[in-house]
Amino acid sequence: MGNAQGRCHVRYTKNRVLAMMQRFACYVKGISLFTSTGLGRFPLVAFLVALAGIAGCAKQEAARPPRPAVPVVIGSVVRKAVPLELSAIGNVEAYSTVSIKAQVPGELLDVHFKEGDTVHKGQLLLTIDPRPYQAALAQSQAALARDKAMAVNTRAQAQRYQKLLGAGITAPQEAESYTSAANAADAVVAADEAAIQTAQINLDFCQIYSPINGRTGALMLKPGNLVKVADVPIVVINQVSPIFVNFTVPGQFLPDIRKFMAAGTIPVAATLPNDSGPNEHGTLTFVDNNVDLTTGTIHLRATFANAQNRLWPGLYVSVLLTLSKETNSIVIPSHAIIPAQKGPIVYVVKPDNTVEVRSIVSGRAVEGETIVEQGLQPGETIVVDGQVALAPGMKIQAKNSPGDSLAGQQPAAENQTH
Repeated sequence: MGNAQGRCHVRYTKNRVLAMMQRFACYVKGISLFTSTGLGRFPLVAFLVALAGIAGCAKQEAARPPRPAVPVVIGSVVRKAVPLELSAIGNVEAYSTVSIKAQVPGELLDVHFKEGDTVHKGQLLLTIDPRPYQAALAQSQAALARDKAMAVNTRAQAQRYQKLLGAGITAPQEAESYTSAANAADAVVAADEAAIQTAQINLDFCQIYSPINGRTGALMLKPGNLVKVADVPIVVINQVSPIFVNFTVPGQFLPDIRKFMAAGTIPVAATLPNDSGPNEHGTLTFVDNNVDLTTGTIHLRATFANAQNRLWPGLYVSVLLTLSKETNSIVIPSHAIIPAQKGPIVYVVKPDNTVEVRSIVSGRAVEGETIVEQGLQPGETIVVDGQVALAPGMKIQAKNSPGDSLAGQQPAAENQTH
């Protein structure tokens, strides 16, 4: 109690000395005025006028109102885990791409899908005129039947002559000739069977099925056109679920990427342009085996489930690669920091609701928050918005509580601008 009274007495004495100095300055100003105007030759008049000036200063001082508190938005300095992230621009690539081409020539009879349809593996897509290949198959089957009959006959003759050779009735050369003819007839039968397989395969090629699950593109040939072998693709199918996103990051982060990838999966988020929906989430699945010498970057690839088909081949997206989280980081809202000539500063709120300027050392920013490496301690209160009207020592009036959430808030200057 005694200490409080002593401080009050010292403050009161200091205020009285300041008031006396101001009155003395007014008196000197009044004397100078009358001396410069020639009234200094009349001491009594000068004295009265000086007293009037002092009285005027005293009234002005008494009438001066106290400076009002400045309304501001405040926030707390907190300690939290901050993710270590890398951002980049990525390009979406189909998980697999298949160009559908004809393996046999012929007329394109039917198309069993619409352009842009989603097709499934094994689904019938196209039909080529099968009649020439059906005729070729029938011809091969007839040749096989004929040659089989001939082979049976020649084999029976070869067996009879082997018996005659054993009885000494026929010469060995004649028996060997019939045996060779029987073996040749068997070979012809095998060739006919292979021809049948070929004809069957060609007939099967007249119906083209989808080899993957995917989405069809534009149809290059319409029904009625003649298709050729290994010509332009009739249609291209892209598999979009799952799907790839390719992007590059500076090569200096390669050791960190390899370390965290060896420890577990690395999550990747993709933000679509002009899309207010949530981000798409995937994992890093590929790291290239060399760093590009011209750009100093390394190629990475992430795989996304893309269940809603929001990612599309060829689309550019914003990619955020989260390597790890830094624990116990001191963070503040980024717009609380004011650039200054000697470095960034913030306004710190003191217990008596006055503010002081504090220099800080700031680190990286993540989602509207900045890591503070030096200058602040957790639990301190800072001014988040309204710094333009402040000066050291001024009183503030908080428009919120320090613990209120500041997510999504923007400084007043930014709100006026936009």
